[in-house]
Amino acid sequence: MVPEALPLAPNGDVPNDPRPVLIYRAALTGHTPAQIEQHLAERGWTNAWRNGICDFHHYHSTAHEVLVIARGQARLTLGGEGGPQVQVGEGDVLLLPAGTGHRNDGSSADLLVIGAYAGGREWDLCRPEETDAEEARERIGRVPGWGREPVG
Repeated sequence: MVPEALPLAPNGDVPNDPRPVLIYRAALTGHTPAQIEQHLAERGWTNAWRNGICDFHHYHSTAHEVLVIARGQARLTLGGEGGPQVQVGEGDVLLLPAGTGHRNDGSSADLLVIGAYAGGREWDLCRPEETDAEEARERIGRVPGWGREPVG
């Protein structure tokens, strides 16, 4: 499966990453949350959680994140304020390199997202207006690659 690649330049206090966001459309449609978590774990994406996506701009400076839309749909802004909006739905998988800004701009009531991190790394929550961008860039620079992509 060839993912959509969405490159994002630094955007104010949102560092983003030189590597693009990867979107695998409908890659895990029809999978249960447990099956999604197992699939991700087998590919090295662990420390999983189940919830939604925050409705404020944020990024993670200590880990690469994968988001799988297990149920429902959402409209996301990527890369910080003024960044591109993407519509995602059941089975879509987003690989967000460390530093990638993201925000939920509206979703269905039944939205369920499975998130996980490359190598099971611990993640932080950076809000652009509250985080020292230079320190965040230094942390992002120390994050190792993700190894295997979440979808093969």
